[in-house]
Order: sequence, then C-alpha cells, then structure tokens
Amino acid sequence: MPDPTGALIAAYHGTLPRIAGPLAHAGDGAVILGRATLGRGAWLGPHVVIRADGHDVTIGDDAHLGAHATVHIAHDLYPTQIGHRVTAGPRAVIHACTIGDDCVIDREAVVLDGSTVGAGAMIAAGAIVFPRSTLDGGWLYDGSPAKPVARLTADDLARHRAHVRADRPDPLPLAPGPGPALDAFVAPSAAVRGRVSVGEGVGIWYGCVLDAGAHRIEVGAGTNIQDNSTLLCDDGDIVIGPDVTIGHNVTMAECRVEANSLVGIGAIIAAGTVVEGDALVAAGAETEPGQRLTAGQVWGGRPARPIGPMDERKRGMLAATLPTYRA
Repeated sequence: MPDPTGALIAAYHGTLPRIAGPLAHAGDGAVILGRATLGRGAWLGPHVVIRADGHDVTIGDDAHLGAHATVHIAHDLYPTQIGHRVTAGPRAVIHACTIGDDCVIDREAVVLDGSTVGAGAMIAAGAIVFPRSTLDGGWLYDGSPAKPVARLTADDLARHRAHVRADRPDPLPLAPGPGPALDAFVAPSAAVRGRVSVGEGVGIWYGCVLDAGAHRIEVGAGTNIQDNSTLLCDDGDIVIGPDVTIGHNVTMAECRVEANSLVGIGAIIAAGTVVEGDALVAAGAETEPGQRLTAGQVWGGRPARPIGPMDERKRGMLAATLPTYRA
C-alpha cells in the first residue's frame, strides 16, 4: 500500500504499520513494514527501510532517516525503540536496540542488538556500537567498538544534527536497461542489473543494489542478501555460495564468499577478497584488496583480522537466520 508521499507501506502477517499523521517526506523506494509505529513528521530519505517483521519498531516524533538507512529488529528477541527527534544519516543501521531522544547517528554508523544509547548522544560516522552496550547520553562516541571521545553541549548536538540532516548523497549509478527475471524473492525497491543468477530460495531484500556491469553476480541457493546491501562489479565477478547471509548495508566489490558463512551488518568487502566457508565477518569489518578470510574464524576490524574462533553458538545463529529469511 503506497503512502501519498511515496513510501511503500506493507503488512507483515496481517499487521500494518501505524503512522501518526502524514510523513513529512519519503524518498523513492522508502519502505515501512509490519509492526512499526511512527510518530509525527517522519522524514525518510530514498530507500530507507523500516522493517518490523518479528518484533516491534517504535519511532518517536520528528525522526529523520537518511538515504539507505535501515531500522530492523532481531527476530522475536529484541525490538527497536527510537525516541523523539532522532537523526540517522545515510546508510546508518539501527538494529534491535534502544535510542534515546535527540540522538544523532551519523552516516554508516551501526548500533547493534540489545544496546541502549542515552538521550542526546552522537555516534560518529562509521562507528560501531557493539551488541548489548550501554552508552550514556551527552557524549560523542567513535570507533569500533564505539567509545566516548568528547562531551557534547546543546550547541554541539544541534550543529551535528543539522549537518547530518543536510547530508543528501547522490543516488548509486546503475547500468542502463531492465534487470533480469529471477526465480527468487526480489523486493520491490531492490535494483538488479546485468548477468545475475540465483539458486533456489534466494532473497534480495529492500533497497539492495546488485549491478554486475560487464561481469556477473552468482548467488547460491538459500542465500539472503539483506536490506540496502550494494554489490557492484567493476573488474570481475561476485560469487556467493549457498546458505550465506549478507547482512544489512554491506558493500561488496568483486569477491568470493563461500558456503555457510556470514558477512555482518555494514561490512565492506574489498575487491579480490575471499571469505572461506564457515567464517563470520563481524559488523563494520573492512577487508583489504585480495585478502583471504580463513574458515573457522570470526574476522573483525579495519582491516579485518581474526578476533576469535567460530563456535557452535555462532554456527547456530547462522543456521537459524537462513530458514527465517527463506520463510
């Protein structure tokens, strides 16, 4: 059901989002799904995704979400609760957490499951708030994991808020022409171009861009590519094996990702990277060109390095995600 401003508003298991009055703005491809409640005057940039498909998303008045920002929950484990006057920049991810009033989440920052960010805090561009963190209000946080680096005055916060709200990136370029017909779930706001092939049960979610250019993108059976991820081939192919999870807002150049692995939220996979099977790339990690991420390891940081072994809990998390997305 399209909103008069242009957003796609969709039910999940019969539950439609609830919105307090008309949206202030909704860019092309903006999506609100399921058990979401939005306050007055929400401003949604192009390809914003608010997806409440298993738990609740609650957003207060005067929210601003920049282009390709993603708000999501963690199945039926964690909701997302966002206060009033919260600002999130382009490609920011707010995932299964609590954000206090007047917070600013700058571009490409990620706030992860079970975390609480106090009122009037700012998360710097590209910073990663690790799962189950508690961040006091009134501070600027930076790094991965995000740490307090400076106190914020009301004037500081107002200046940052205005800067992030004015951040309007140009749209991603796409090769001309219609996309291929795929036997897969391709969300209405996803864009697929060029030689793209998929196996059975693949999902390509809202706001994703897959552009093979002069090359090809191959996606194995059962794999899911989550909201607002961008896969662009410049000098070679992207080959993703079966039963892989590509998290929200991942950026991938030509690379290979082998079976039964996971690339976490906001990760950047550089050209020539190989992610071996049974590996986990942590949220916000960034690989170096030509890097090989070996099996049985969790890889994190910038550049990515081994930070721990895979274990049965992590493998269980990967295994549980796949049927949820296929369903």
